[in-house]
Amino acid sequence: MAKVLYAASISLDGFMAGPGGDMSWLTPYLGPNPQVSELIPRIGSLLVGRRTFDGDDPHKGDEGEGKAFGGGWEGPQYVVTHRLPDQNLPDITFVDDFASALHQAKEAAGDKYVNVLGASMGRQCLEAGELDEIFVCIVPLLLGDGVPFYPQLGTIKLERLSQTGTESGTNLWFRVG
Repeated sequence: MAKVLYAASISLDGFMAGPGGDMSWLTPYLGPNPQVSELIPRIGSLLVGRRTFDGDDPHKGDEGEGKAFGGGWEGPQYVVTHRLPDQNLPDITFVDDFASALHQAKEAAGDKYVNVLGASMGRQCLEAGELDEIFVCIVPLLLGDGVPFYPQLGTIKLERLSQTGTESGTNLWFRVG
């Protein structure tokens, strides 16, 4: 059965995007990360918030622009939105209900991870009791403002599964308690 994983790179002060959703700050830190390379083939589907889907891309201007993990992953994506598009896109399903999108993403993932993208999706998964694990790469940078990784949450107990480091940052992997 699929596990639900919220994975993101964040600044040391806890922001996953800069003001206005700016992701250009992340581009210099997209270097090799063995733990991310090991994770990507274990992802079976993506659950994506609409703002994240429409948002800024740290791969802007290179061949990975507009592709999941800069082109390192392909597969089914479920975008939660109240603004359904007129046209269909390959491997992308737009769903107007969080619970339905999560259910579809879990089915599509099989025994792999549903990788959650976007602060709102991460929060909704946690609030629904559906988040199994969190993987975060803490980048050595202070943004000072932007989109927080987890806005307005109470205390949540986590169990650390691993901690590794690269030149690009510190990787922390947790099980949600």
